[in-house]
This record gives sequence, structure tokens and C-alpha cells, in this order.
Amino acid sequence: MKFLRDLLDKQRPLFEKGGKLEGLFYAFEAGETFLFSPKHTTAAKGAQVKDAIDLKRMMITVVVAMIPCLLFGIYNTGHQHMLATGETAGIWDNFGDKLTTGLILVLPIVIVAYAAGGLVEGIFAVIRKHPINEGFLVTGMLIPLVVPASTPLWQVAMATVFAVVIAKEVFGGTGMNVLNVAMTARAFLYFAYPAQISGDQVWTYLGDKAPVDGFSGATALSVVYDAGVQGVSAVDALNKHNSVLGDGLFGFYNMFIGWIPGSIGETSTLMILIGAAILIATGVGSWKIIVAGFAGTYIMGLVMNLLAVNEYMALPSHYHLVMGGVAFGIVFMATDPVSAAQTETGKWVYGILIGFLTVIIRVTNPAYPEGIMLAVLFMNVFAPLIDYYVIKANKTRRLQRATV
Repeated sequence: MKFLRDLLDKQRPLFEKGGKLEGLFYAFEAGETFLFSPKHTTAAKGAQVKDAIDLKRMMITVVVAMIPCLLFGIYNTGHQHMLATGETAGIWDNFGDKLTTGLILVLPIVIVAYAAGGLVEGIFAVIRKHPINEGFLVTGMLIPLVVPASTPLWQVAMATVFAVVIAKEVFGGTGMNVLNVAMTARAFLYFAYPAQISGDQVWTYLGDKAPVDGFSGATALSVVYDAGVQGVSAVDALNKHNSVLGDGLFGFYNMFIGWIPGSIGETSTLMILIGAAILIATGVGSWKIIVAGFAGTYIMGLVMNLLAVNEYMALPSHYHLVMGGVAFGIVFMATDPVSAAQTETGKWVYGILIGFLTVIIRVTNPAYPEGIMLAVLFMNVFAPLIDYYVIKANKTRRLQRATV
């Protein structure tokens, strides 16, 4: 590493003011700070507010929290592929082949997302002449985890560029965005290329192989929606859904562990909860938003049970917690410290409303049986308004106490 450090120090004058490559200074600095800790220090004199965590450490912590989801998603991608093509029946059979297949499919998506987003970040840094910060370390991992493994790489690149430019850079860059960047990328793909991001044929990669007889690429959400249309019990439809493994593919336990079709990082609630524990233990993620989000989902599920006029509304509320992207969205998207509510009371309101809206959209919108994406983006927009009224209420109470 000393050789690399010496090389960078030797080249640095070329990029500093007066150097031949002065215009590319911030691109050079981005690569340098990615490899080494920056040399910037606080002033030698005067009071300084210091903390053990900075932006880079915060972003890396979130990436570490997502690693369990990524690793499980890689393996499950290969697992679902082999189930669909009839190459294996057991969960742990052909472990190496499944892992290899998953890596071949998932790793390029991660690389393309980071490359496309990093290029845009670099261009804007050079144009604006400001340092590249580490915000995209998280976004570059989130985007691959919220798309199916069968998503074309060019679509991943296009969605990433769109999200970074429209949801982040036009607002001023990291720390200024109103909408969650990764969720914006997911929304772009859903509305621009619905055939490649929704439906029964996109969640499981088949390659050039034909699926076995009886294969269905449906997700749990689509199975429940179909049950509501057909007037069949949603729980029975889930427990009896046949997709190569036989009855019980979408049983509650399977959905909690994650052995089901879905987006790369969203299927395993267990892995997501491990990530949540890391975020909460390190203080990076708000436990209030996470608890409120799950509570809101569960409570609205109970309300729908009371108002049930179809089988989707009658689905037991705890099923909503392990279906689709609810857990992933609440833990990794809703807790985004930039686009979420900032006040402590506002975090409770923000999280609960995300849970409420998720279930409402799921059971009332026949065109979109999922709801977490729209719920998070909608509440991102209203988060400042929530904080405004919370602060206003706090001021009112203090003024009332002062006049007593």
C-alpha cells in the first residue's frame, strides 16, 4: 500500500491548482479518498465537535448491513434457477452450482450499478468542482438488491443514471435529495419497462433452458392477488401453491427465510432483520422508523381484516410483513437519513404511515399488488411537512408553558 500511496502523492501536483490536469482534481481526489483516509484534519486550536463516525463510515456500515441480503440473494437466485429448470430438488443440493449461477447473474448487476452511478457522480463533481462524497456507496448496492436477477444490464444502467441525476444531483447532491435514490430507480424501471420488472416471468432466471412441468414464476403477492380475484382463501392459495417444490412454497416459514422468487435482496426477512440489527446497534438506522413501519403494516393488515370484502383483505396481517419488499423497504429505504423525517416524533408518524400506505396500496390497487415502493416515495415527499408540524406543535406547547 505504501507504493500506491507514494504513487498518488507523486501524481497529485498534476491535479492541484496550476497543474496540467487541474480540471480533474476532484475526480483524482475521489479515487484517493476511496483508497485512503483523507488528510483533512480539524483546526489545531479552538473547540471542535468530533465524532467517531463520518459520512464514509456511515455509508460503509449500511453496506455491511446489506451483505447478508446480498449473499442470500446470490444463492437464492441460483436456487430458484435450478428449481425452475429441474436440476435439483433440495435447498442445499448442488451448493456450488447454485452459488456460481447466482454470482454470474448478480455480480454484473452490482458492477453496472456502481459503474453507471459512479460515472455520473464523477461528472457532476468535475462540473461543480466539489468533492465526491460516499453517498453512492449505499445506493449502488441498494439498486441491484431491489431488482430481479433477470433485469437486463442496460436497464440497470439507465435506471441508475436516471435516479442519480433526477433524484439526487438536480437537488444538489448527497444530503440534498428529497426522494430515496434507489427507490426512484426501482420506480423508473417499473413504469418505463413494466414487462421486465413485473409479472410471473421475470423473477426466476431460466436462461436457455425450458422450465419443468408445473413451474410457476409467480411471487407470493401475485398468488394472493389471484386468490382474491378467484374468491379462494389467500392462505390456502399460498400454502398450496405448486412451483416444483410442491405444496407450501409460499408458506409463512419459507417466506420468512426467503426460499421464494423475488427481487435479489428482498426475499429473506431473516437476512433483512440481521441487517436491521446492525443498523440499530451502530446507531446508523433509526429504530423508531423501523418499529413504526412494521407496526403500521401490521395494524393496517388488522384493519383490512375487519373490513374484508375480498380474500386479499382477509389475509392475516402478519403475512404482509414477510411478503414482497416490505421488510427491505422499511429497514433500508425508509430509514434513509436524508429523505426520512428528522424529528423524533416525526419518525414515528413517518414510519407508521409508510406501513399504512403499503397495505392500502396492496389490497386496493389491482394493477400493483405491491405497495412499499410507492409508500416510501410518497412519504419522502411529505417528510418535511411532518417535521414542520411536529416542530410547530413543540413551539406552541412551549409558548403555552411560558405564558402560564
